[in-house]
Amino acid sequence: MKEERRLLSYDAVLFDVDGTLLDSAPGILSTLREVFCKMGTDISGVDLMRYVGPPLRRTFGEYSTDEAWIERATDLYRDSYAVRGCHMCKPYPGAAEMLRRLKDAGLILCTATSKPTQVVTPILEEQGLAPWFDLIAGASMDKSRDTKTEVIQYVLDQPLLQGKRVLMVGDRHDDMRGAAACGLDAAAVLYGYGSREELAPFKPRLYAESCQQLADLLLGAPL
Repeated sequence: MKEERRLLSYDAVLFDVDGTLLDSAPGILSTLREVFCKMGTDISGVDLMRYVGPPLRRTFGEYSTDEAWIERATDLYRDSYAVRGCHMCKPYPGAAEMLRRLKDAGLILCTATSKPTQVVTPILEEQGLAPWFDLIAGASMDKSRDTKTEVIQYVLDQPLLQGKRVLMVGDRHDDMRGAAACGLDAAAVLYGYGSREELAPFKPRLYAESCQQLADLLLGAPL
């Protein structure tokens, strides 16, 4: 039996991945440290957690204006992450059940992540979350679709979302900013890597402290 959507009437939900569906910080941080070491960059005293979520080129662009250097660092990161870092993640508690409930309620589910599509797809498959999605989409490997706004707009342009009311779900300011730029409501999750203080300026439609609470809010279940 399908659950009724009573509280918020959306047709589709776009999900960020890192910090929203997957606790992927261990693999990302490990790979960043490796790359900065190989590139000879001193990151003593740097809080690398702020780089969990944003696009890679923007992260490396904080350390050099040399485009070749940035591309080299990006390539090193992707090569290493594909071998080891991508396996150092796990779904947040209740993530699979949340997706099942939303899917059973008739919602269209898509990803909109800064990870390239060809990178995030096998990760979601490995973690058992891929079957719940109608579309797995992310950034491109080149610069043609690099920012979160560009990724969200790319997803919105797909035929299955035409004429649909769409909600963006994420844990960082990039998710909130991208949603606003594309004219979408946003839901902010507080169990990921962003804080309420980081997210509040964007006035998200709702806050959720767990995957279960997010599903409850979207489906109008008693809290």
